[in-house]
Amino acid sequence: MPKKVITLDEARFYRFKKGDERAFEYFFNTYFNAIVGFTMQFLGDEDKSRSIAQEAFIKLWQNREKVKKTNGIKAFLYTSAKSDCLNIIRHNKVVYKYNNRQLQERENQINLEVLNSLEFDAMSFTELERLIEKSIDALPEKCKLIFRKRRNENKKNKEIAEELGISVKAVEANMTRALKILKVNLANYLSVLL
Repeated sequence: MPKKVITLDEARFYRFKKGDERAFEYFFNTYFNAIVGFTMQFLGDEDKSRSIAQEAFIKLWQNREKVKKTNGIKAFLYTSAKSDCLNIIRHNKVVYKYNNRQLQERENQINLEVLNSLEFDAMSFTELERLIEKSIDALPEKCKLIFRKRRNENKKNKEIAEELGISVKAVEANMTRALKILKVNLANYLSVLL
């Protein structure tokens, strides 16, 4: 009977499970930016996103014996990041409730709904990332511009309004419109995917 040939990733996985730091570093370099990008979609804060990604890798290292297969690493990291994002969004909901910021509260609610519906064991991560980017690209031009400035550049509504020469109300209206469109597009996809 022929001997089973293992792939390079499988070999790295077995070394990682045994505590090999170089194998761990390989998986860190492979997935770190993807985890940061994933959390940025929901938090819009690069520092928090990087922190969550680092924490996910710490948990992965501490629980490496529990990961059963090579693709389980990716699922573990995304699930950990999802959990931390949910905790931050729930915390922000409480904070914003007292600060009476309706737009941010609505955005947090949409993020909670989308995150809660994600199941990472069966999900194509590349497909999700592609869909999020495609959904943002499909927004009306002004919505897209305002959404990217808010999410990617982490600008406040007042800063965006001044930069674009429009009112803060117009910024809020465009953000609300963008979030509604994204919620519909992502919800339709997730219901088919899950």
